[in-house]
Formats: sequence, C-alpha cells, structure tokens
Amino acid sequence: MAAAVAAVQAGHTVTVFEAARTLGGRARAVAAKLPDGTPIALDNGQHILIGAYVDTLRLMRLVGVDPSSTLLRRALALPFADGTGLQTPAWAAHWPAPLDAMVAIATARGWSWGDRFSLIRKALVWQWRGFVCAPDLSVAQLCEGLAPRVLHELIEPLCVSALNTPAAQASAQVFLRVLKDALFGIRGGSHLLLPRTDLGALLPDAAAQWLTQRGAQVHLGQRVAQLRWSAPHWLLDDQPFERVVWATSASNSASALAGCAGAAPDLIANALRTWASQADTLRFEAIATVYAWAPQARLPHPMLALRATPDAPAQFVFDRGQLGGPRGLLAFVVSASSGTRDAVQAAVLAQAQTELVALGVPPLQALLTVVEKRATFACLPGLLRPPQTIAQGLLAAGDYVQGPYPATLEGAVRSGWAAGCLP
Repeated sequence: MAAAVAAVQAGHTVTVFEAARTLGGRARAVAAKLPDGTPIALDNGQHILIGAYVDTLRLMRLVGVDPSSTLLRRALALPFADGTGLQTPAWAAHWPAPLDAMVAIATARGWSWGDRFSLIRKALVWQWRGFVCAPDLSVAQLCEGLAPRVLHELIEPLCVSALNTPAAQASAQVFLRVLKDALFGIRGGSHLLLPRTDLGALLPDAAAQWLTQRGAQVHLGQRVAQLRWSAPHWLLDDQPFERVVWATSASNSASALAGCAGAAPDLIANALRTWASQADTLRFEAIATVYAWAPQARLPHPMLALRATPDAPAQFVFDRGQLGGPRGLLAFVVSASSGTRDAVQAAVLAQAQTELVALGVPPLQALLTVVEKRATFACLPGLLRPPQTIAQGLLAAGDYVQGPYPATLEGAVRSGWAAGCLP
C-alpha cells in the first residue's frame, strides 16, 4: 500500500490488484472466537513497532491513522515474569538517545555491574566504528565478549525478533543498522509501539480508503493472471500500464516473473530471469503466534520477555486485554519457529504454565495458532537481496528487496515508498 500512496502523492493514476479478499499481507486481521462464541479480531501475527520506524509512522499519519491512539508507546522494556530484565525508568523515558537506552542498561534488574559494563562498552565500540562491520559477520560473532546473561536475555531475543533469524546465523551488519536507528537515532527511537487495534485497522484499511478517496482503484480478490511486456507498456491481464510495482512475496514474484520471461524480448527476459534467480536464493523463516485465553489471565505489563529454549520456544507474550482486546487473551510469539503447528502450540502452553504461574495466570486454553511458514527471509551474513528495479517500468516492493532493514513493517514500507516515488 505504501507504493500506491506514494504514487498517488506523486500525481499518478493508480490501480491496486490484491489477490486476497483482505488487505495487509503478513500484517492483516483474522477472525476468531472466544470459547463462549464471542467474535474477536486477531492478527495473522503479533507485531511490534519501535519509535525508529519513522516511515511507517509517517505513512500512518498521512492516511489518517493517529499513532498516539492506535499504538501504546512504552519506553524500552523487556521485563521477565520474575521482574528482572531491561526496563527504562520513568524518569529517563524521554531522555535523548542514546542516554535513555544507557540508563535502561545501567539499571537492568538482575544484571551485575560486569554484565552492564560489558554491554555499554560493546555499544560504544559499535558507535565508534559507525555501526559498520564485515558483511560476513554473524550477530553471535559480533557480540563475542559480552556477558552470557546479556547475550541470552537481550541480544538473542532482540536479534530473533528483529531479524527472525537466530544470532548464530543472523547478519551482524543488518542488526547493527537496527540498533543504530533504535538506540542511537532519534529521541524515542527505542520506544516500543504496541498495536491497540487489529493490524487491518492499523494501516491497510485506512490506506485503501485514502486511495479511493483520491481516485485510485483498489480491487480485492483479483489475482493478476498474466504479466506481459508490450512496448512501451506492461500488460496486466491485457490492461496497459506505464509502470508496475510488483509487491507479492519473494517466491511468488520469482515464479511469476520467470514465467513471463519466455514471451519477452531478450533484454527484458534477461532482466526478469536475473531478478527471479536472485529472489530464488532467499531462504525463509517461520513465525508462529499462539493465542491463548483464560478468564482471569492478566500480566503485570502489556508485554513480557520469556526465557526461550528449544522446548519452550516463545520469546515474548503480549496481554491483548491491555491492548484493546478482551480480558484474558494472551498472544505468544515464536520467531524463527520450527516444528508442526500442534507441537509449537503444546510447547507454548506448557511454557506458559511454567513461566507465568507465579504471576497467578491460570492454565490457558488455546484459541488460535497462526504459523506463517515463509514469514520472512532469513537475514544471513553477506546476503544478496534482489534489487528494487526489475526491468524497464517494472519495480519490486517488499521487505525482502535490497535495503538496510530486515523483514519488518518498516522495511516493507520503505521499499514500497521508494518504488512509488521512482520516476
């Protein structure tokens, strides 16, 4: 949707074709019910935004969504159920970056002074080096020398939530870029922004309304069956367009573009095949979200970190009752998920019983488990991502396209905005 909004702002006549009957892609609403039959709107994955997502927030405001009412803003805090962990004191919440993050580190509960200084020292080294490292370095290698507690309670969960790739395999360069923007960028860049509405209402529905009010056409449930080059236009099911922004998943894009290369002139065909081959090299990671419910379930904070292990896979839990949802509804997030849906769900419910029982959370009943098997690309060191420009008049948009960010909402918005603004 970002590409369409940017194109309309640039004065273009825009048509959007969406194969699904709902907007949002990986950030969309899904219908569910409580055990008593009450209908509720959930999401196909629990998302977190941060204050550094300036383009996402700008797009929300542009299409009429007020982030201050639709997002719960909290200073950086990753507390565990036992009260330990990183939590920015209230008196430092609005300090300029990176002082707010440094205070959070210096006051982290359960950490020794050695733990704290190891992270502060490492962060200052990263800053001194301009947040740049060798492209083939992993996050685990980047963080060698950090105190084990800091590594396990902060770096690893941050890495897997931001990059959806385990630290031993994740790109240190991309991780450093996220840290730079979040901890050392704008004031409030490290703040956590937790959605208070379903993801459809958060952005895509408002963007569609904004587009149609300005003359754009938005077609839901209409899959493009054929893309074909007929100079000087691209034809989408025989409709001519001066420019096309292809915004499907990497695998679907690669398949579609490779398929239309056979009927294209050599120059166009070679460009399509080259782009498709680059997209085909991407590996993917799954994300699972387990929604569970108990009548009196409530967390001390809207979001808690969890001590994930192979047998207890969730890294975070969200209290949806504190985020505009029904009381008693919790959402557990398993980034870089593996195993079957049933196995993940069972492991998460057992983990909840172990980690949350001290908080008075009763046994939970699973409502819905959503597994996005190809949720994000694996953000590996030295990864070559396909470029924005595919061929003459044909552009790609998506969180997997070349860019500084991993597969996040901000990465998708930045890619779409750039595609819509290109001449």
